Amino acid sequence: MGGDVGVDGDRSARATADADRDRLLARYRELVLDVLPRRGRAEGWAVQVDHCVGRVVLDNTLGGAWRTVLPAGRVAAYARLAPDDLARAVALAERMDAEGVDLVAELDARSLAWRGKPAKRPPR
Repeated sequence: MGGDVGVDGDRSARATADADRDRLLARYRELVLDVLPRRGRAEGWAVQVDHCVGRVVLDNTLGGAWRTVLPAGRVAAYARLAPDDLARAVALAERMDAEGVDLVAELDARSLAWRGKPAKRPPR
C-alpha cells in the first residue's frame, strides 16, 4: 500500500486540522472581542469596539469589504474564513496588538475606503 495514508491517517490529519482551527478561532475571539477593543479604549485607537475591530481585521485580511468577499451565512464571518485566511486574520490581529495605534489607524482608513467612507480624523 506504499504511500496510502489510510482511514486512520485521514482521521488523524482531520483531527489535527480541526484542533488547529479551534485554536485559531479561540485566539481570534480573544484578540478581536477582548484584547484589541480594551487597548483601543485605553489608548484612544481609531477603533474601540469589537465589531469595528473585526471589520478592520476581516477587511484587511480579505482585501476588501468582507461582506462582498465572504459568502452570506448564518455563522459569524470569522468562522466562515478559509483556514489560510483565518490564520492570516489572527496574524494581523496579533500585529495590531504588537504595533498599536498607528497600524490600527492605517488599517481602519483602508477598510473605510473599501466601503466608500472617509477616514476618521485623529483626536486633537
